[in-house]
Amino acid sequence: MENLLENIVREKRSEELVKLNAIQIVNSLFSDLMERERDILTRRFGLNGEKNETLEKIGNLHKLTRERVRQIENASIKKIKRLDNLGEYLSVLKGVISELLKEHGGLLRRNFLLEILTVMSLEMGNNVDNNNPDYQKNRQIYKNRFDFILSKLLGDDFDLLPDSDDFNASVKTKDSAINHFENLSRDMIAKIDSLNKTLNTEELLDLLKQLQTYPGFKEKLVANDDIDITQVFKSQVFPDKAEMINDDKILYSFLQTVKNLEQNKFGHWGKNDWQEIKPKTINDKIYLVLKNSGQPLHFTEIASKINEVKFDHKNANPATVHNELILDDRYILTGRGMYGLREWQKV
Repeated sequence: MENLLENIVREKRSEELVKLNAIQIVNSLFSDLMERERDILTRRFGLNGEKNETLEKIGNLHKLTRERVRQIENASIKKIKRLDNLGEYLSVLKGVISELLKEHGGLLRRNFLLEILTVMSLEMGNNVDNNNPDYQKNRQIYKNRFDFILSKLLGDDFDLLPDSDDFNASVKTKDSAINHFENLSRDMIAKIDSLNKTLNTEELLDLLKQLQTYPGFKEKLVANDDIDITQVFKSQVFPDKAEMINDDKILYSFLQTVKNLEQNKFGHWGKNDWQEIKPKTINDKIYLVLKNSGQPLHFTEIASKINEVKFDHKNANPATVHNELILDDRYILTGRGMYGLREWQKV
């Protein structure tokens, strides 16, 4: 297993990439299950890329009680765990997860880990068209299958942490201490609160290194082996520069774990309840689009950019955008149909 992660990323060995393929792994593990058992697990854990289905819904489909569905689910997972070749199926995946955790300081946000695994399995060594309509669906299938394997088959090999006051759901190296991350998290959130403004990733990483708690934990916040997995982070899945993520893997992944910290659609970080991080109204979205543009825009262009960014599933109507621009004194008319931010006049 020595340098398994780096070998896969750098050399893209087909044999090891096959053993990292979430679809093939799950299909192999399910080969000894009965059709009903496969269907129940597939629906319960969204293994075909759909949302997880409830016991009640699955029970209605199979004409079973909720309790009976639960029993079949548990029995099917136990059957998989008793497979003689289970270790062989999971050895490469377990090794990759172990090395990823080591490179990221022993702690990874669960979703961040699933994204990394999905990129490695789906994109590396394959000619993937990210603009293909099937791409997002395939990504979700891979993520859901990795999540199933991690939670139901590798739970004894890693510590799976649920959402808490300090951290998002995460995966941790078995029995490792994370006190330093907890202290750093609280110190950083307090600092961001006092600044009361969003920061880009480079600014936030610099802020982290200037915290009073940072020097005492510095040795634990620098990767030992410093494996180069820049190629993974070049995927469009990750919004920041691949080289920056790779060079500061531990701190970057730490940002992902912090509970009340989020990154908006334009790559800026802040408290997850700030309007600039999670804009809810059309006005919030207008402000964020203009602020990110740094220059006045026509109201139709603002509406187009809102729809392009896809803050949510709601489409912006140009007439609605125009009305908001007229009524809110944060915006000023700079030309025919062109609007900018009033705060720019103060600069």
